[in-house]
Amino acid sequence: MKIAVVYNRESQAVINLFGTQNREKYGLETIKMIREGLISGGHQVKTFEGDKNLIKKLEEFMPTVISGERPGLVFNLSYGIQGRGRYMHVPGMLEMLGVPYVGSGPETHALALDKVVTKMILLQRGLPTPKFTVLDTPDSPVTEDLKYPLIVKPKDEAVSFGLKIVYDEEELREGVKVIYETYHAPTLVEEYIEGREVNVGLLGNNPVQALPPVELEFGDGPQIFTYEDKKNKSGRTVEKVCPAPLTEEETEKIQQLAIDTFKALNCYDTARVDFRIDREGNPYILEVNSMASLGADGSFVYAADKIGLDYKDLMNRIINVTCERYFGAGFLAPTDEELQSTEVRLFNRLTKKRSLIETDLKTWTNISSRTEDPVGLSRIRKKLEDRLTKLSLIPVMEYTNGRSAWTFETKAGLKNGTLLVVPIDVPGDRTGFPIPFRTEQEWLYGEGIASSRGGIVTMLSALNALKEQKLLNKKNIGVLFYSDEGRGMRYSSSTIQKAAKEAAEVIILQPGFTDGKVVDQRRGTKQFSLIIEGDPIRIGKETESIDVLSSFIQNAEKIQSFSNRRKKLAVAVQDVRSERYSVLKPHRVYATLSITYIDEKLAYETEMAIRDLFKANAKGVRTNIEKLVERPPLIRQKNDPMLERLKELSDRWQLPFGTESSLLSSAAGEVGRSTPAVCGFAPASKGLYTPNESLHRSELVQRSLLLALYLNGE
Repeated sequence: MKIAVVYNRESQAVINLFGTQNREKYGLETIKMIREGLISGGHQVKTFEGDKNLIKKLEEFMPTVISGERPGLVFNLSYGIQGRGRYMHVPGMLEMLGVPYVGSGPETHALALDKVVTKMILLQRGLPTPKFTVLDTPDSPVTEDLKYPLIVKPKDEAVSFGLKIVYDEEELREGVKVIYETYHAPTLVEEYIEGREVNVGLLGNNPVQALPPVELEFGDGPQIFTYEDKKNKSGRTVEKVCPAPLTEEETEKIQQLAIDTFKALNCYDTARVDFRIDREGNPYILEVNSMASLGADGSFVYAADKIGLDYKDLMNRIINVTCERYFGAGFLAPTDEELQSTEVRLFNRLTKKRSLIETDLKTWTNISSRTEDPVGLSRIRKKLEDRLTKLSLIPVMEYTNGRSAWTFETKAGLKNGTLLVVPIDVPGDRTGFPIPFRTEQEWLYGEGIASSRGGIVTMLSALNALKEQKLLNKKNIGVLFYSDEGRGMRYSSSTIQKAAKEAAEVIILQPGFTDGKVVDQRRGTKQFSLIIEGDPIRIGKETESIDVLSSFIQNAEKIQSFSNRRKKLAVAVQDVRSERYSVLKPHRVYATLSITYIDEKLAYETEMAIRDLFKANAKGVRTNIEKLVERPPLIRQKNDPMLERLKELSDRWQLPFGTESSLLSSAAGEVGRSTPAVCGFAPASKGLYTPNESLHRSELVQRSLLLALYLNGE
């Protein structure tokens, strides 16, 4: 499970610093111990400051979960940066984000931090607390009949800030003045209870477990736990005794009062209630710490140790009770893998390793392999060959041309199995440095991340999951990767055609569409290079000859009439450039023309019409048309068994799924009509073939899971 430990220590990353600044901080050693304790429980843990950057960091660390996946969780240690309601800030942010977290909600922290409101709630519930009053200023009158000695403390501070015993009016006014000037807050004044101080830690929710009471023995000096005591600056050692030397009846009474207080303030997961017990044995509730200290020397940790929870066990027990509150009992309970179905084991493997999958994607994305870069292509080819070899796949030389297409297969072989096809080159006329990998909550960015890398990682993740379950070598699976997508598969198409005839079905790992849509129909593409040449013509010269640029423009306008939206035919001019001498008109024009289509007969007729249109029929004009790319379409099939199986798996595992038609050609067109094929099986994309190319983050694990389930074939 992903756990973010959130705390406040050094960062003051807010828009403006003003108001009451936080004085409470967890030590680095405690943060480290908590992190190590959670890691020992098998969790993936990162630590973050609870500042204005927290949302972005959590978005990167905790992507939106898929159905059935364990979500991330925040272990909240945040006391806030500033303001009187600082305990509430991080819980409030997490409530808004929909991120589960350890500890009470913002409303409980607001109540517990305001000691006066807490005492009013206690009195309303009939729970014992010392008599009190509130002085807004040093001159405010004491309206209650209180007996000295009294305790003064700020009404909404913690960690015993400003805590002091006063014995007369003069000391009272001086104590209130110090609090007023230091904390700019009203002062809580309550009767001092002569006797013993006992703390009770609480753990859990339903039921709430009261830990053994801890008594504080102060030795010499004030018989209260001061800020200086807590920070080891008082010069004395406050001893902890656990369990407190109380009778069984007294212990049960004080524990029940602690539980009643926990419930009265609607606390969650952990808290600590502080008591004073007078000389007659009567307990009085002093306050509630809704964020009980988890420092190794704190009374909460000390009491937990007495019931057999060492520090690591306690941290993981806190996670368990939090998960039980959010997700129900047994959410994190270990399960017997022997009793799980293969599909469940595949699901657990892939969802638990989502971060490793994203890390793998980052590694692949940061390797440049543009279509025109032979060095980069060689590097990525070797890396993929190494990964497939580690998966125990073996090369198939019959379907490898050694130049642009390579095929591997499992020990069971490709014949009558599933062929996975994925490009390794990044298409497009690209210049400059590659775009590096970066993360947002819903999208992952980087050069070729969707057009190539997403398919590679989806395939490898699914195959890894099958191998870990000792299933891969039993499955008839082949992997064909090619390096000339950017050249329209000019060199690899024949190899793919042969390999596809050997397989029973083909899955093309090109980008799909959002909402889990794969591609069941793609247009074919014809692309042509056109060169028009003529004699140089001086500007302003009267001549019967037309310059080549004007000739091209006239014919280019006619091309638009060939397109037919209803028949899914589009004709376009993609690139144009010209050459000329000095002040003369252009004497040569280069252009790239393309046709996208579904109907192959109509596409052929359109090609002939274009060739006829650009025949040299003007004096001094010469033309040449060369076909650069011809990629067949993928035609939608009725009652496709592959789509039916994928739909059934998606429904069972609550994965988004659908079908879509695409205007872009792919390797799917090279698969013979007699072999079932599905394209767009890689995660959805945005900005494909642009510097802003991105891949849908959740679909990375969704697609990996669906592919693994499909290849498993149960």
